[in-house]
Amino acid sequence: MTRRSRAVITLGALFTGTLVMGSAEMLVMGMLDLMAEDLAVPVPAVGVLVSANALGIAIGGPLLTFLTARLDRRPVLLAAFATFTGLNLLPALGAGLDAFVAARVAIGAVEGLFIAAAITTATSVVPPERAGRAMAIVISGFAVSGAVGMPLGRLLGESVGWRASFLAVVLASAVTLLIALLVVPRVPAEGDVGMLAQLRLAFGPRVLAVLAVGVLLFAGVSAALTYLVPFLGGVAGVSGPWIGVCLMGYGIAAAVGSFAGGGFADIGAARALTVGALGASASLIAMVLCGTSTAVAVLAVLCLGMFSAGITTPWQHRVEHLAGPGAILAASLPASAGNLGDAIGAFAGGQAITAGGIVAALLTAAILAAIAVAAAIASRSLRPAPSPSTQPERAPEPEPAAVR
Repeated sequence: MTRRSRAVITLGALFTGTLVMGSAEMLVMGMLDLMAEDLAVPVPAVGVLVSANALGIAIGGPLLTFLTARLDRRPVLLAAFATFTGLNLLPALGAGLDAFVAARVAIGAVEGLFIAAAITTATSVVPPERAGRAMAIVISGFAVSGAVGMPLGRLLGESVGWRASFLAVVLASAVTLLIALLVVPRVPAEGDVGMLAQLRLAFGPRVLAVLAVGVLLFAGVSAALTYLVPFLGGVAGVSGPWIGVCLMGYGIAAAVGSFAGGGFADIGAARALTVGALGASASLIAMVLCGTSTAVAVLAVLCLGMFSAGITTPWQHRVEHLAGPGAILAASLPASAGNLGDAIGAFAGGQAITAGGIVAALLTAAILAAIAVAAAIASRSLRPAPSPSTQPERAPEPEPAAVR
């Protein structure tokens, strides 16, 4: 088997892993009301499952990645996915809501660990100039799951019940774990960077500055996306059945943007991050100014999905590049920061709706995205800190010739 064939098979397994994980997240979102009815609790009580998963990714993911940073990525990745598979058995076996909430925190933590290990593994099997495209394949599993996970979850929940639906997740996870066990190669930890050095490099000012770009942008997207259904139905005039079509279109656009973002990251991650932020900001502004036009509103929603997903890989690429030898730990930070941005945006959008309705939430989203654009432009000149003398030089990140 050629090196290229091994890389394709490995990337396919990693994509399937993130697709299964993302679909499991969407499965919960698609069955919230069914779960609430069966458990005899309000829907917001079940909605805590979503928050618990996000909390696990935001805090547990970087923590587990830090603790395992000096280990080979293969056993780390396999252990994370095996834990994910086992924990998803709990609801199928009759676990109560409290136990499931606790499990969702742990599931989120191992998801964050898996993402970081998968990205490091993906970039190790391709040439440096194709690192962005390898990252995009891993990340795109989550984007694709947005288009299929929620409707599939709803279908399964209504046909076989919400608990039985998690058996499907476990079966898909088990098959994926077996494939990963057979094809994922060993990826030893790079160099002799100690744990404290990983922390210092991964949380350096340069890295934090670029992480802030993503937090602001995803806060803006979340402030609008959380209330997208009432916007489409109440402002844009989209009729009931077509709202579902628009949501599916958003997921497809996000998947397209996610895959495309990898190629743009390889050409110039800093520029791609700025262009993506500009596109998302323009989409939100169009929703504010022209949201009453159904055609413009739908087009803006599709563009928002494409641009917001399109920046994910350039953002990941940029963070890891600026972290230098701290890239193993830094690989977990964009997912963590993105979840933080989602939480901030959902809260800010909710407060804005209370004060001024849906349009106020969209205006808040546009302002946050515009600030992200300014931050992205300001961060374009950042370069990695000098590597310790014991470390080999990392390949330079491709940038436009005009950027210094």
